[in-house]
Amino acid sequence: MANIEINTTKVKVPNNGLEIDAYLAQPATTGIFGAVIVFHEIFGVNSNIRDITELIAKQGYVVIAPALYQRIAPGFAADYSPADIGYSPESYRLGLGYYQQVKYQEIFSDIQAVITYLKALPNVKDDAIGTIGFCFGGHVAYMAATLPDIKATASFYGGGITTSSYGEETPTINRTSEIKGTIYAFFGTKDAFVSQEENEQIEAQLKKHQINHRVFRYNAGHGFFAGLFKDKYPFLVQHPSYNQEAAPDAWRRVLELFQNNL
Repeated sequence: MANIEINTTKVKVPNNGLEIDAYLAQPATTGIFGAVIVFHEIFGVNSNIRDITELIAKQGYVVIAPALYQRIAPGFAADYSPADIGYSPESYRLGLGYYQQVKYQEIFSDIQAVITYLKALPNVKDDAIGTIGFCFGGHVAYMAATLPDIKATASFYGGGITTSSYGEETPTINRTSEIKGTIYAFFGTKDAFVSQEENEQIEAQLKKHQINHRVFRYNAGHGFFAGLFKDKYPFLVQHPSYNQEAAPDAWRRVLELFQNNL
């Protein structure tokens, strides 16, 4: 497993007068690399998302995590609270409130702006952009997979894919036939937010439309991937969604996805 030196910085992605805050991590060495967009949970581009962004960059990718709440709550980012063994009730309240204001067309426009930004970077390989997203971001990653520029998608426990599409009448699952690249979907069988029925519907649609895909299910709850960083957040070991088997295995699958497609 690679662990190359990287540079990190905060950047602004232009989109028709809007400036989207984003966290950019990229190899410190010269070269041409595949690129990955990281879509955050309801908690914004927090330390966990920045860690994931850096971790992927260390494998030899240009990685960017855009703020999906830029129009609603610029600068919002909620971090883990040791006292709450996870996120505080206030963080949940704020994050959910912002999540409920998101509009499909605006998010889709922001995704396209980030793709344009990446393609303009001199160290990004042509035709090699992937995404990874978690919960809210897992749904957004599924949306983004319908764009021709996206070659690889890792969607973790995406909520609402089968029932909603952020203000649109058509749920996102109905756009499955538009997915162009390869998608890996990750779910926990003990997930209280994404039911087994939902992830089975997603898998059925991927099969029906002959999308290049794999579905991984773990004996874990919602948010299990955060356990990958247990050394930095030791209190997560006690978190009900933490799973020490699921997170490393899922990470291995993500690396396989990106290595084979970017």
